[in-house]
Amino acid sequence: MNQFEFNRRFLLKGFAGLAGAAMAGHVPGLSAAEATELKYWASGVAKVGAKDFSAMAAQAGVELAVTTKSARADEAIQKMVVGDGNRLFDALTDNGGGMEDALASQKAIVPIDISQIPNWKNILPRYHEGGESADTIRYDGKIYATPYISNADSMAYDHKALGFHPDSWEVMFDSQFKGYVALQNDFGPTLTTMAIYLRESGKIDIDNPADMKPDEVKAVCQFLIDYKKKGQFRTFWDGFQNGVSILASGEVLMSSCWEPVALVADRKTGDEREILYGTMKEGHQMWNNVMMFTKGGRKRGADALYYKLANVYLSPWFGANTLKGLGFSPQMVGVDAYMDAHPDQFDANTRAILQERLANKSNRYAVKGNAWQNVFPTHLRAYQDWWARLQAA
Repeated sequence: MNQFEFNRRFLLKGFAGLAGAAMAGHVPGLSAAEATELKYWASGVAKVGAKDFSAMAAQAGVELAVTTKSARADEAIQKMVVGDGNRLFDALTDNGGGMEDALASQKAIVPIDISQIPNWKNILPRYHEGGESADTIRYDGKIYATPYISNADSMAYDHKALGFHPDSWEVMFDSQFKGYVALQNDFGPTLTTMAIYLRESGKIDIDNPADMKPDEVKAVCQFLIDYKKKGQFRTFWDGFQNGVSILASGEVLMSSCWEPVALVADRKTGDEREILYGTMKEGHQMWNNVMMFTKGGRKRGADALYYKLANVYLSPWFGANTLKGLGFSPQMVGVDAYMDAHPDQFDANTRAILQERLANKSNRYAVKGNAWQNVFPTHLRAYQDWWARLQAA
């Protein structure tokens, strides 16, 4: 991804003081012998089939030593580039939006051999060379990552309370819903989403909602500050459970959020509310999550273990179950056939729900104004400074 030239400068500047602690070309404690377990630094959403990673390990036929990953993107990159990440982990999941570029450019992760992943044949065409998502798994023309989930973030809303299906972010700024609106407490998705809305509605001229210039960031935040001072927003939700709670309790009637927040909130409310996830005509922030193979993992001989787990991530078993559980988009073809072949796990009603979920996702992906997640915008300092002003307003 070409955007990484800034990201690289940002990393080198931010980590310069720590670089001396890194041992160039050597990671202590490595062995040339083939590894017997995969040391995996992974997000909690990178699994299906069980509350822990046991089902994933069973499907892959490997031993997994999992450390739950909760670090921010910059913290994770620092750990992998100049910290002890490569000594500790053979593989890791990303935080989205260009992290594979950051790590690959610093040689913290290594290219993978897709011929060792039989299910790569199932991967969605969007990841083929030249496809719309091809750059999200590549750096300098080489494949560095295996995608396992993706989505287009949108708005959750209580259909029973509203009595209609919102199709625009505009409704969040309608005075009749003053005090019943929530935004995510994260400048990345929130400012990108609001920039999409403001650009596509003609309110503010913005070149790239995912990589705004300082004056554009200022304009978006000033717009939000004005509405915050009017009391339009009930809260800026922080953390999955908080996001679920404010919707399930009726504290807010609409919220920008991840799709799993909407699904879990709806399950909690029973018949009292109907929490749905909309498609906004202006657009959405799109993203994916990937698994990467570390330099340390290769030196420890963990290649075969990585490829076995990657094969699971591209299996219809994983795709069908992540769609059913948290509502994330599968990254492979063959999910429909898998569900049809396993009616004991996916009865007719469940299949119908999931087919509708997939259709809704396709509609979101097709919106012209969509923008891809970027965890390292060029003018990151402007984002941070103006977000702080918005929070303080």
